[in-house]
Amino acid sequence: MGAVPVLDEVVPARQPWGGWIAKGQVLRITDLEGQQAVDFLCYDAADPSERYSATNTLKVQGRIYIELDTVLYSDTGLPLMTVVADTVGRHDTIYGCCSNPNNLLRYGVQTTESCYSNFETVLAQFGMGRSAIVSNINFFMCVPVEADGSAGVTTSELQPGSYVELRAERDVIAVLSNCPQMHNPCNGYNPTPVRVTVLPGA
Repeated sequence: MGAVPVLDEVVPARQPWGGWIAKGQVLRITDLEGQQAVDFLCYDAADPSERYSATNTLKVQGRIYIELDTVLYSDTGLPLMTVVADTVGRHDTIYGCCSNPNNLLRYGVQTTESCYSNFETVLAQFGMGRSAIVSNINFFMCVPVEADGSAGVTTSELQPGSYVELRAERDVIAVLSNCPQMHNPCNGYNPTPVRVTVLPGA
């Protein structure tokens, strides 16, 4: 029998979520219906200025994707979380989150919801503002980089129930946006719910 979850809830399509994850606990994010991008950030709960650093994480592991055994490092090199299970294989680190101004620049459309606005909403619950939003991880999102340096969001055929698990290496604040994007293929043009589960430490 598996461990009894500390928390288990469904995040509706287009909505944010945030929570405290204690050291040793495991956060599982499950793509319930397949092909649903999840934008993610994490912070040291004791000092939220110690936030996920894409550059440190990528430089230390020497790869541009998040995958099994990747350690998520902070600005000063503190380990925040480690990927301990992954049914997908790799996740995007370079495309950041969608925002309403960016949607206008890229697609010529006025939008009222985005991952950026979701991050603003959920971070406010932890006393953080816009300055806490940095380059994020896009779980379940495919952004191949070609030999000539070109990149772009592509359709990924992810199975329903795909998941990633992250172990907290210290007490952390984890926040995510269940991406509402409708103008590129990251969500299959159909945003859907995801599940967030927190499992006790070993």
